Amino acid sequence: MRIDIVTLFPEMFSGFLDGSLLGAARKAGLVDIRLTNIRDFAEGVHRQVDDRPYGGGPGMLLMPGPVVACVESVRAEGGFGGRTVLLTPGGRRLDQQLVEELSRLGRLVLVCGRYEGFDARIRDTLAADEISIGDYVLSGGEVAAMVIIDAVARLLPGVLGHEESAGQDSFSGADRLVEGPQYTRPREFRGLTVPEILLSGDHGRIATWRREQAVAATARCGRPHPVQPTSQPQRSAS
Repeated sequence: MRIDIVTLFPEMFSGFLDGSLLGAARKAGLVDIRLTNIRDFAEGVHRQVDDRPYGGGPGMLLMPGPVVACVESVRAEGGFGGRTVLLTPGGRRLDQQLVEELSRLGRLVLVCGRYEGFDARIRDTLAADEISIGDYVLSGGEVAAMVIIDAVARLLPGVLGHEESAGQDSFSGADRLVEGPQYTRPREFRGLTVPEILLSGDHGRIATWRREQAVAATARCGRPHPVQPTSQPQRSAS
């Protein structure tokens, strides 16, 4: 998969793209991520990319000329059969289902907004989708782009060490449940012990318990489900 990032601040991505699983995936050729600076396509001595909005109002808007020229240049490289996404507060809310949709693409162009946002003609000219990572405002789309890249890349074949890892994550699968509590060593920590069922070796009962815990966790975070189990971590006797 190829992901192009169109931004005014490509330097923000250096550490992010080189670290952890994403850095290893790039080195292995599992994902191709490229950065392009919008300002390289601006005209004039000052390379202006923003201007005041018509009709008045605070702040500045990204001008259509540099952004559209930049994206069209990027899309012309190697053919384009994917999607162009503007990262904006008013876009479709990012969730795991949308992440899965994006991960099936061969190409994705992420356009990072700045200032007070995009001139509306950018979206119309590019026939671009819009995505928001939540109902809050960031200084720019770069952080949102990182969120999308991280979420999408881990679904690509070979990126995660265990083939089943992504399928067992929160919000994955048909039920879109939040993952329930998990435990590792030590067996007891500050009076809290691992639930006995996880030590039983009964994989059927363990699977049932984990699903019940996932349903409960989903309900606690405001995503209702018809089943409401109440199992809690056990405390050792004092």
